[in-house]
Amino acid sequence: MTAVEQLSFLPEVNEKEVRNIVIKELKTYRSLKIQAENRKEQKEKGVIGLFPQLRKNTEYNELKVKQMDRALKHCLDQDEYSIIEKKYLSPQKVKDLEIMIELGIKRDKFYQVKRQAIYNIATALGII
Repeated sequence: MTAVEQLSFLPEVNEKEVRNIVIKELKTYRSLKIQAENRKEQKEKGVIGLFPQLRKNTEYNELKVKQMDRALKHCLDQDEYSIIEKKYLSPQKVKDLEIMIELGIKRDKFYQVKRQAIYNIATALGII
């Protein structure tokens, strides 16, 4: 069986749905990463309950951050990581054109690399 025949067995994936899920997770990751850093700092200083905690899902959130860290560090190449970092992990809203200019990447190549980065993250996290 050829590789093409094997790939035909994979179920069709809705690209827009995958992109929306990954982008949502990346934005949540930013907040969860800060939450984890704050908890670590509170623990180091011996301060407990600095802020009220309405949800008790600390381990869940820490695991989510750890797995997203791993996905970002180990499954993306340099261009993919740069695009994802500038577009979704920065607190500033950055336009695609600004990133293209900064990285010196042409439009078609930019969107190809961005799409591949999102798919790599989705695969690493088990979304697809």
